[in-house]
Amino acid sequence: MVDILVGEVVAPFGRKGEVKVVPHTDFPQRLKELGQVKVAVGDETLVLEIQNLRLHKDLLLIKFTGYENISDAERLRGGKVFISDQEIAPLGPDEYYIHDIIGMEVMTPEGESLGKIREVIRAPANDVYVTERAMIPAVKEFVLNVDLDNRRMVVRPIPGMVEE
Repeated sequence: MVDILVGEVVAPFGRKGEVKVVPHTDFPQRLKELGQVKVAVGDETLVLEIQNLRLHKDLLLIKFTGYENISDAERLRGGKVFISDQEIAPLGPDEYYIHDIIGMEVMTPEGESLGKIREVIRAPANDVYVTERAMIPAVKEFVLNVDLDNRRMVVRPIPGMVEE
């Protein structure tokens, strides 16, 4: 099993033990369904029960069982929130998790390597895959094939997409 990063605690919220979490998931309500998460703070990893979760602007406000005041919540500042890869939400066809895409080798149909995906930029219209040599919009016009088993993506570049 592998732990998947789904959020980061940035600060306490209010005086009753809630924390503000920047979500790194498209399925934040899934965390409430799971009922518990792992929170890594410093060298310690805690398994915490979610008492309440609500959306607030672009953040999650989470109340963990046993965290009753601002001092308790402060101890979680900077913590990374994880779930097991066994607990992630299922995706539809042609949908991929970022952790599955990072590190994938990108090739042209002719077999030219464009490098490995080192970053995924979450843009308003579509994601953009960044390699050492290219920035590829994550749309079917350019992404021809994604092979998760062999960790390879085939893309059709256009002029200006690839650094020569």
